[in-house]
Formats: sequence, structure tokens, C-alpha cells
Amino acid sequence: MEKGESALVAEMRDNLARMRELGVEPYPRRSERTHVSSEIVEAFDTLEGTEVAVAGRLMSVRGHGKAGFADLVDGGGKVQLYVRKDEVGEEQYELWKLVDVGDIVGARGEVMKTKTGEVSVKVKSVAVLAKALKPLPEKWHGLKDKELRYRHRSLDLIANDDSRRVFLLRSRMLRVSREFLWERGFVEVETPILQPNYGGAFARPFTTHHHSLGMDLYLRIADELYLKRLIVGGIERVFEIGKDFRNEGMDRTHSPEFSQLELYQAYADYHDMMEITESLVARLAVELLGTTKVTWGDREIDLSPPWRRLTVRDALVEAVGEEALGSAAALAAAAKAKGLDVEAPVEFGPLAEDVLSTLVEPKLVEPTFLIDYPKAISPLAKETPEDPETVERFEFFIGGLELGNSFTELNDPDEQRRRFELQEAQREGGDAEAQGMDEDFVFALEHGMPPTGGLGIGLDRLAMLLTGAPNIRDVILFPPMRPDRQA
Repeated sequence: MEKGESALVAEMRDNLARMRELGVEPYPRRSERTHVSSEIVEAFDTLEGTEVAVAGRLMSVRGHGKAGFADLVDGGGKVQLYVRKDEVGEEQYELWKLVDVGDIVGARGEVMKTKTGEVSVKVKSVAVLAKALKPLPEKWHGLKDKELRYRHRSLDLIANDDSRRVFLLRSRMLRVSREFLWERGFVEVETPILQPNYGGAFARPFTTHHHSLGMDLYLRIADELYLKRLIVGGIERVFEIGKDFRNEGMDRTHSPEFSQLELYQAYADYHDMMEITESLVARLAVELLGTTKVTWGDREIDLSPPWRRLTVRDALVEAVGEEALGSAAALAAAAKAKGLDVEAPVEFGPLAEDVLSTLVEPKLVEPTFLIDYPKAISPLAKETPEDPETVERFEFFIGGLELGNSFTELNDPDEQRRRFELQEAQREGGDAEAQGMDEDFVFALEHGMPPTGGLGIGLDRLAMLLTGAPNIRDVILFPPMRPDRQA
């Protein structure tokens, strides 16, 4: 009969007590390790017969009597331990019989192969480095419940090789992104997370209070306005990788705390940002996956440049027809006919954004730059030379996911002030996502900001694409969750 968790916990605690009766400290201060498992397996021909010291978590323990086997897992992978009583001695073997699956142990012995050809360590001495007091999930064959995986990420990483793969790949993604930008002369900086004004995006902020200063502050929703101050200050290529916070709903592609890469380049525009975007994403795919092709759902997507450019106007014409673009009322009527829930009164810009997000963006599977947005929903971007109501802005999409946003940055301080004032009026009218006036930013612009291209990339969604993860919580180590009422 299989033991329940309470019985296993009682047995593990009993083993802990018996270890201490033997004079063993099951939580020592340090341990020795000469090799990780992957080094032993990969260099077996060189290491055979060599004495090594290994350390890791026991994921299985097999055998009885005078000999046993165990699978030891460490940061490099897995190696088998072969433990014989006549090799380790009576006292050490008594200790070995008290170890449980989940315990972290150290072992010293010779590298060998068993009769079945498995690379192993023939143990000469063993030490308990951390005694586990709870059993691993689902009898150590994997943690499947997603809520438990997100809530108890440590168990998820122990039980699921794929989770470890995802987060190690994400770490490499950040490293390669930095290397790419360093090679192009960008300087990495850090800007404030607590800000007196929130701006750089349309979003509801999180609010906190600074007791010493006696003022409310906001968790940043974007890095943009501080990074552009640095462009004014003469740091001509600048980037930041960090956390942003938006007090909004949660679903498979949205998290209120998320990671973003933002960069700004003087003497550039949104065309330069397109080149940076497609070059960076393609390089990430090659260095992380060995190919520019990724699998997303049941589709294979090639990330090789150049990517498709599609204007917002052409996308809207395809979605609702050219006649619908004549006025906000016409667009509202066309949107309703397509099943969108349109509330009156409506403005053309925000309604166009709703039409795009519902009818256009989910269909942009192949890498696509959606370019030239209405000025009304882009208060920080420079107008196109052809149309004063359109700005040089793009968002890019892969697999139906919006992954980033870019502008040719507005650098006219008077025009920026005017647009901030329009946003301020909307915020005072009840729009919590509208941006307010930022006098310090306008002050910086009044000293002259060169023509500049800016780009923001959502790193969590990019990690989803590169790993094939269907949910943003699969690529965030500790996603926000409601309290566990059963805890």
C-alpha cells in the first residue's frame, strides 16, 4: 500500500532524528564538489577510474540489502550513484539507509560504468547536506497542477525539466540581448521605479506613499521619459532592462508586473528601430535555438529579416473597409457590424485601436511591423510628413502576440506640452490610463533632444515565443497570485 503524505513526512522526520542519533549534522555549513554530473558523463573516457566529489538532490533511491543505486540531480543534469556497504563501511551505510528521495547529499567516489552501460560514481563516502522533510510532488514524477507550479516554483523546478529549460533559456535571452546592444555602442542604465509622475504608456498605475517625502509616488509603467532625459544629456545610445508595473487585468499574455527592454538611439528614427528589432530577435533565435525558425502552437514561424511592414490604414481597410475610415461614426458602425461592443461617444483613435486589437492583431502570425498610428493614441511620437494626424510609430507582432512598441520620438517641447495637456484633460475627466503633465521631462526637452528612435520590447512575451510557452506565467518565475486560502 502506498504511503500518504503525512506518513511520508513522519518517516522523513524519524530519519532526521536517527541521523542525529548517529552524530550526523544533516545541515552542514559547506560541502565539497569537484565536478557536476554533465562533466562526468561527457568526459567519461577521461575520468574513468578518477575520484570525484559530487553533490545534488536524490531523485530516486533503489536497492536493498548491501548495495543500492540512486539518481543524483544537480545543475548540470543527472548521474547515478552506486553505493556498496563493503565500500563505504558499516557506519556510512547505516547513514545511507536513512536518506530519502529529495535529500541533498554529497558523495565521493570513482567514476565507472555499470554492466548496463550507465555512467556512475562508485561511492566511497557519503554526506547528507540538507535533509528534506517533505516529499517531492506526485511521487517525484512531475508536478502537473499549473496553479501549484506557479505558487511553488521551487517544486516545479525540481520536478519538471522543461521548467528549468525555460528559465535557463530566459536568462540566456537577457544575456544575448545585452551583448547585442553593447556591440552596437549602447550604454545600460537604471532609472527610478518609484516616480512622481507616471508616463510613457497608457496604463493605470500602482500608487504608494513615501512617508519621509510626504508624497504619493507611482510604480513606473514605462522607462521612457527618464531614458529620453539621458539622450538630452548626451548619452546617445541608452537602454534599460527592468520591471514595469501596470495595474491592469491578468490573462495569458498580461501580468501586472512584467519585464521590458527599452532603448533609445539619437539621430535615428522608427525605421532604424525596425532594423534593430528584427536583427535582435533573429539573433536571439539563432543563439538560443540554433535556428531562426520557432514553433508557436501548430505553426512554424521564420524570424529571418526582413519582416513585413503593414500600415494601420491598410490593416483597417482590410478589416472593416475603406468607407469606415471616413469618420468615427462610420468606424463605430463598421465595428458593431463585426461584433465589437462599441460604447458612445467614440473617438476615432481609441476605436481604431480596439478594431486593430480584435480584428487584426490576432491574425498577424508571421513577423509583422504594424506602422503609422493615429496621433490621438500616440502622444509621444513624431508626426509623419504625409499626414499630421498620423505618427511614426510601430508595434510588432509574431504569432498574434504584440511584442513591442516604437516611435520616432517627439522632440518639439511645445508640441509635447500641448499633447500632455490634452492627456491631462482626459485624466481629469476620469481616464485613469491617460498620461499627465511631466514638467521635468518638458524642461529637459526645452534644452534640445536630437532626433531619436525609441523601442520597447516585452521580454516576457518574447520568452513565451522562444520557448513555446502558452501562458505568460510559464516564463515568470514568481507570477502574481491570489493568496492561498489553504495555506
